Amino acid sequence: MIDKLKGLAFPALVLWILILTINSFLGFEMAPPVLWATGAVILFAFAVYVFKMKIFSYIFFRFIEAFLTLFAVATFTFLLLRVLPGGPFDQEKTLPPEVMENIAKKYNLDAPIYEQYYDYIAGVFTLDFGESYKYIGRPITEMLAESMPASIELGIYSLILAFLIGIPAGVWAASRHNKFTDRLLMFFSISGVALPVFVVSPVLILIFCYKFELLPAAMWSGTAYYILPVLALGTRPAATIARLTRASVLEVIASDYIRTAKAKGLSETAVLFKHVLKNSLIPVLTYAGPLVAGLLSGSFIIEQIHAIPGLAKHFVASVTNRDYPLIMGVTLLYSAILITSNLLVDILYSYFDPRIKLS
Repeated sequence: MIDKLKGLAFPALVLWILILTINSFLGFEMAPPVLWATGAVILFAFAVYVFKMKIFSYIFFRFIEAFLTLFAVATFTFLLLRVLPGGPFDQEKTLPPEVMENIAKKYNLDAPIYEQYYDYIAGVFTLDFGESYKYIGRPITEMLAESMPASIELGIYSLILAFLIGIPAGVWAASRHNKFTDRLLMFFSISGVALPVFVVSPVLILIFCYKFELLPAAMWSGTAYYILPVLALGTRPAATIARLTRASVLEVIASDYIRTAKAKGLSETAVLFKHVLKNSLIPVLTYAGPLVAGLLSGSFIIEQIHAIPGLAKHFVASVTNRDYPLIMGVTLLYSAILITSNLLVDILYSYFDPRIKLS
């Protein structure tokens, strides 16, 4: 029974994410009881998996490691901003000393460095990053909370598109190795990797917005507005995943146990998707860790081209404006997403390849 629950944990999680994503993409809302019930089932299946694999202590120590990493990132970011020349209120026209003194007092910049650091770390523990220096009176937490939904939606849609296209394409290409289908798919994959998003996105706008007038070019207000940004952002990861999957499948398909499965009379489809694919996803998972963090934190180019009100604008604007609280807020947010995605990838390693032991 436990083994069956362990085997269902990952498929159930994937199904849950797909249902939520499709509903969100189409503008539908699921009833809260259904969401809570589905989430409870997923958490239970995950708990069973952790218990069966005996990785509770591993996850616990990884959380401690994540905490220490975030603490180090917060400290390094704080010190780096104070060491670099210039300040957040430096302008071409120098402000009067009295004004600068009042500004420094307002934001506690006249306090000793250790006192500023203590106040900052204390705020981080309570998720209070202070107020923006550029956007007067705006708390950083509020700014991030307002921008996160659009970036997360864009990232999740693009990520799912990349996996739904990349993995089947890679498997199909490997199953037709050195044939026309394989060469054609790899041609598109290499083209997808080579073409940057700032080329793909304008081309899509020219075709679907100006030539055929089928889709809107900008904003983030519904299903029709999602299609072009998601296509533009998901194309390159899909191409990379397809190439990684193909190379890994070709390596696994030459194994002895695959030849044994074929000798038993299993169909090619059963061999590919039941035996080969699961053991071929380790390179894809390795690539998925930083990919998830990059997509979920927003793409500056895509969000700028399509006028999406996401996180990306804060990444650049915070550095340009030397907005200390905003810089530290977005840096910690990106670090937290990256650490979490890498932890999930490490846990999935043992699911797809039982030979990998987490300890």
